[in-house]
Amino acid sequence: MSLPHYFSLSCRPRTLRAGCVAVLFVSLAALRVDAQAVVPRPLGAGLVVGQPPTDASAPPLGVAENPTGRVTLRDALVLALRQSPDLAGFAWEIRARESSALQAGRAPNPMVDVLFEDLGASGRVMDNSPVAGPQATIELSQLIELGGKRSARRNLAGFDRDLAAWDFETARIEVLTRVTAAFLDVLVSQQSVVLAERARGLIEQVEQTVRTRVEAGVVSPIEQTKAGVALAMTRIDEQRAQRSLAADRTVLAALWGHSSATFASADGDLLSVPVLPPFTTLVQQVARNPDLARWATEIAQRDAARALESARGVPDVTVTAGYRRLTDVDSNALIVGASIPLPFIDRNKAGVQAAAQRVAQAREAERAAHARITTLLAAAYRDLAMAHDEAAALAAGVLPGARSAFAAIEQGYRLGRFGYLEVLDAQRTLVSAETQHLRALADVHKAAAQVERLIGVPLADAASTPVKGQ
Repeated sequence: MSLPHYFSLSCRPRTLRAGCVAVLFVSLAALRVDAQAVVPRPLGAGLVVGQPPTDASAPPLGVAENPTGRVTLRDALVLALRQSPDLAGFAWEIRARESSALQAGRAPNPMVDVLFEDLGASGRVMDNSPVAGPQATIELSQLIELGGKRSARRNLAGFDRDLAAWDFETARIEVLTRVTAAFLDVLVSQQSVVLAERARGLIEQVEQTVRTRVEAGVVSPIEQTKAGVALAMTRIDEQRAQRSLAADRTVLAALWGHSSATFASADGDLLSVPVLPPFTTLVQQVARNPDLARWATEIAQRDAARALESARGVPDVTVTAGYRRLTDVDSNALIVGASIPLPFIDRNKAGVQAAAQRVAQAREAERAAHARITTLLAAAYRDLAMAHDEAAALAAGVLPGARSAFAAIEQGYRLGRFGYLEVLDAQRTLVSAETQHLRALADVHKAAAQVERLIGVPLADAASTPVKGQ
């Protein structure tokens, strides 16, 4: 490891200033920090993340955008990534660590000592010569760091910056997942309102049929009362669905920085379920999870800390050069010296050992993180597969049967073949099947979002995206 070069110090004021300027240029030349770049995950790679202003003292940005028309999932993701205060906080942390990395590469400042000695001294010896006279000394000292301490600090600060970038990447994917889940809640709530309105419409049709039959004297007025109760219940369900939709819209708007939702509706297709790749294919993508990928940088950062502790065991040298004015003999003198600590007692062996133990701890933590993420992926894949199968079964067999049964029983009730209880039971079965199918579709999409969060890759690209180099 090459050591930084320092210019020799002279005793004259002009050359002293030149030496200080030379040390300053050497310090500026050491500002470059070499650190590994963080590769963004493929999930949401095409979406731009908003950045805070370059000046930390600048006022916050203006009012965040709040859409008023139809909003797609991509629109919601773009708004959240551009306006999320959480991501802005992580961006500031990255910049702070970049500044710390620059500071870590700077050399120590030189020191100037000014000393006046024997002021006011008087007296003479037997030969009538003066005992002593005033003396003025100016010294310039420079600490020369040995053992590669400065480069070790620079490397450690660079890895600290990379860890902050990994935290930002983790937060970015977390925002994607949260926005996707909130957007799905809005879609489900919108569809729940549609189902509630449809159920109310069906009951209104049945209630009209019952009223007609009661007026014709075919059935008892009690059936009309039952139909009115059922209609009131569906109206309550409709109001509940509308309130749930309003709450879900507010949650979604809050993710892009607004306390109220002004968009007209969420535009998405719940019926378009994602593909279901084999679990073995998804396990191969676990290395793309930022919570796991960051551990390579974490281990390198701790190894850099170990290197810094090793460098601290090497003593530094302080060189001194100066000028002394001897007034009693009207003469000038040069002062040259060096100060070197003697490492007889402390060589920082315990510090090096502790840093090495933290490297070993990081390797074990990486293994634990891999096992934890694989376990979470297995659970998320189970939920995805179960919801996928349930949605497919409901769409293929249950829903068509429930719809045809209700239509047949309603028609039969008009003809007097069935009673009102059969109509009400068929209507409840249909509403229950449609609601269950809607929840299954929502579970499919939410589980898919969780799987994508754990593998860091869109589910559709999981089988085709290579893992090499991650």
